[in-house]
Amino acid sequence: MAGLQNDRLLRALLREPVDRTPVWIMRQAGRYLPEYREIRARAGSFMDLCRNPDLACEVTMQPMRRFDLDAAILFSDILTVPDAMGLGLYFEAGEGPRFAHPLRDAAAINALPIPDVADELRYVTDAVTRIRQALAGSVPLIGFAGSPWTLATYMVEGGSSKDFRHIKALAYDQPTLLETLLDKTARSVTDYLNAQVEAGAQALMIFDTWGGALAHDAYQRFSLAFARQVIDGLVRERDGRRIPVVFFTKGGAVWLESIADCGADALGVDWTISLTEARRRVGDRVALQGNLDPCTLYAQPDVIRGEVQRVLAEYGPGSGHVFNLGHGVHPQIPPEHVAAMVEAVHELSPDRHA
Repeated sequence: MAGLQNDRLLRALLREPVDRTPVWIMRQAGRYLPEYREIRARAGSFMDLCRNPDLACEVTMQPMRRFDLDAAILFSDILTVPDAMGLGLYFEAGEGPRFAHPLRDAAAINALPIPDVADELRYVTDAVTRIRQALAGSVPLIGFAGSPWTLATYMVEGGSSKDFRHIKALAYDQPTLLETLLDKTARSVTDYLNAQVEAGAQALMIFDTWGGALAHDAYQRFSLAFARQVIDGLVRERDGRRIPVVFFTKGGAVWLESIADCGADALGVDWTISLTEARRRVGDRVALQGNLDPCTLYAQPDVIRGEVQRVLAEYGPGSGHVFNLGHGVHPQIPPEHVAAMVEAVHELSPDRHA
């Protein structure tokens, strides 16, 4: 595969000097782009799109053609892992992901298999290889997975949840059984991410979307501990270069100090905390990624530019910052507003690195 022409993202994640702050956005390949909606309609279903390496590659490349981004991220879904574990993933119109076989008892959890990534998730690794070839060394490719806790919430609840009543009941009534599930999920996620590295991913991100739903002690036991297990098992170097790992707990600002010790190179930060405070609390242990409120992109370009300036100023001078949203871009965001944000980062950040 071609050498890397733009390695700003990798250097920033390792807190090495850069000439400007790198920028990419979570869900940058997705429904806010009309060309994505066209491909999605042609694919037939969301999972048919994910399972087609050529189409997944095309969708991944779409934002790269529109915007001057410093990284591409694999187009896939965090629920590919539990789907490969036999839970029967499907999507209900207007209601999001569902599992035909949610895990509600010890027998189901104990019988849960660890998937063979090379077989059952080959469509993902094939997509990674195609995307690396399509990028031709222009920018790095980010691979990703959901955290064990976040995946387990879907696996036990049977889909999205507002109150997490089934998995929280399991946590309080049978914590050891929940840990059995989380251990299996952690081993599966570790295998999955390492396979992405083998296929060509140059950085990794772990999305802990629902960690913030836990109480303090429960977060440490059921979310952070198993994220650490995954990170400890990851391949961290390939072709003579470090594979940076980003860990992101949405709503996790209260735990920043302990999250900074999880073994990741960088932490994703949502918009509920200033980067000034986050940087003060983690020191030089990790880089930070974030943290513009996605709803800012509904505003006019001059307002977006002002908010970009604010985020950059909050982080302050020096490397160790990757500009991003505090969560994924919304489907209704105008693409030209994304362009305004990216251009503002390009124009306003070099002074921070002089």
